Formats: sequence, C-alpha cells, structure tokens
Amino acid sequence: MRIALIGHGGVGQAFVQLLEDKKAALKAMGLPLQITCIVDLENIADFMALLSEQAADLVVLATPTNKESGEPGYSYAKAALSHGLHVVTADKGPLVIAYHELKELAAANGVKLGIGCTTGGALPAINGGLLDLAGAAIISIEGVLNGATNFVLEKMRETQVNYAEALQEAQRLGVTEADPSLDVEGWDTAIKLLILTNVLFNEHKRLADIEVCGITGLTQEDIQQAARKGLRYKLVGSSAYKQGALTIAVKPLALEPTHPFYHVEGTNKAVRYITDTLGELTISGGGGSARAAAAALLRDIINIYRPM
Repeated sequence: MRIALIGHGGVGQAFVQLLEDKKAALKAMGLPLQITCIVDLENIADFMALLSEQAADLVVLATPTNKESGEPGYSYAKAALSHGLHVVTADKGPLVIAYHELKELAAANGVKLGIGCTTGGALPAINGGLLDLAGAAIISIEGVLNGATNFVLEKMRETQVNYAEALQEAQRLGVTEADPSLDVEGWDTAIKLLILTNVLFNEHKRLADIEVCGITGLTQEDIQQAARKGLRYKLVGSSAYKQGALTIAVKPLALEPTHPFYHVEGTNKAVRYITDTLGELTISGGGGSARAAAAALLRDIINIYRPM
C-alpha cells in the first residue's frame, strides 16, 4: 500500500521511523506499507499532480492543527477523498471545521476516513465509542484528553512548584509545544471533545458551543488546598445530555479518589462513557508523544485495510 505523507514535523518523522521499525511485522500481516512521497505543507500544486498520477493509495495527514480554518489539512483531505484515496489524519483541524462533510465525501467515493489519532493519540477513544459501545445509546462523554495539562497539574501537586515552573518543565521535556496556549487554555481538550461529540452523538456542534476554561488560573494554593482534602485537579471535558439538552464544557475539576480519572497521571489520558444498556466504560493510558501519535495513525491504517 502506497502512502503519501503530508507534513514531516515531529509526528510525521515518528511515523516514518515507525513504519521502518514495523516493516517485518507489517509484511507478515500482509500489509507492506510504503511511503512513496512526502509533500511539503505549502505545496498543494505538487499534491494535486500526485493525485493525477495515482501515485498513492492512502494519504496520512500530519499537518498542524488550525482550529479556525482547518487548513492546510482540510484542503489536502478534501482533495484526497475526492480522488478516491483513503485519508488517515493526526490533524484535528479538518474535523473541527468539516467532519460531516469529509465523512460523506469519503462514503461517496468508497474510501475511509481514519480519525482515531485525533481524540487522544494512542488512547482508543473513538474506537471505544463506535465499536465497543455499538447498540447502546451514549448518555455522556467525559475525558482527560490533554496529556500536557495533566503533566503540569501533577507536577504542581507533587513538587509544589508554581504553574509557570511546572509549565517550563513540560516545555523542556517536550511534553507541550513551544507555544502551549492550545493545551493550557483548554482548546486542545475542547477540540478533541468536539470531535467525540459530533462523531458519537452525530451532532453538528462548533467550538463556539463549548464553555472552555483552561488551567492558567490555578494557583499552587488551589492545588494544595485540594490535595489536603484528598482531591486532585484534572482538566476535564464533558459532553452530556441533560433534560434533552446537550451541555458541553471544559474546565479544571477537583476529583475525589473514587473518580476513574483520579489516578490518570503524567501524560496519560482517559475517556469515560456512560450508556443506557452497556453501563459505564472507562479507557485510560496512551501517554503523549510523537511516537504514540504515529502508532495511532498506523492503527487506523491497519483497521482500514484489515477491518475487525
């Protein structure tokens, strides 16, 4: 299977390395995957030529997330799907802007849109909701969906450093980007929650529909006061139907030890679904790294070519 990779930053590079590391295992599975081209982010003209030449079977989007326009990933995804190529994306932007449009475009052209990487990297949040809860009505979605904020809050609690120092450590270790605003202001969590909501609830919500509050206002005193009560702060996104209306919010919550997210630490993430017939399902772990994101992309590719 021939792959066109769009974007060669941290996740793109990790994906290239992962395919090399897994070459023998993929061949044994009957899935020899080959990257036939790597396309520069700004070179949409070259990409269109590539599509005309039928030089790939699948496109992997490792483009940066733009929550305002979805570009450049949206244009690449739309073009690829229109030309009958599968698309697997780490870029959340196109789904924020046009998930239903892209889903319908994929169906119309007989191809698949792989989005499992977009709601927590290695965390199988989408698959858990779509496959493992099939036949049940999901009543609520709740998640710790951003590993960087989880790391910062744990560092503040365990080492008693202030927010700025904990964030600096996260940046030094590469846990968050040089510009951490999407993480710490809650937007990365909101984006992932929006995708889960629109996919699993079949809604057409926008980021403007979500009440978003990040962790920037939390002080060391807030963290320690909660700790003295046996509580731990987590940045939690929740989407739930209450009296027929859907409420979506992202905010830091002080959780009790009985909460399933209480022990989700470091860069790990978690999602909890409450359903009408299958009860409650919590999935946790995954960590946060470029390699984990690359592994999630590979998981989506395998599921496209060898569906369960």
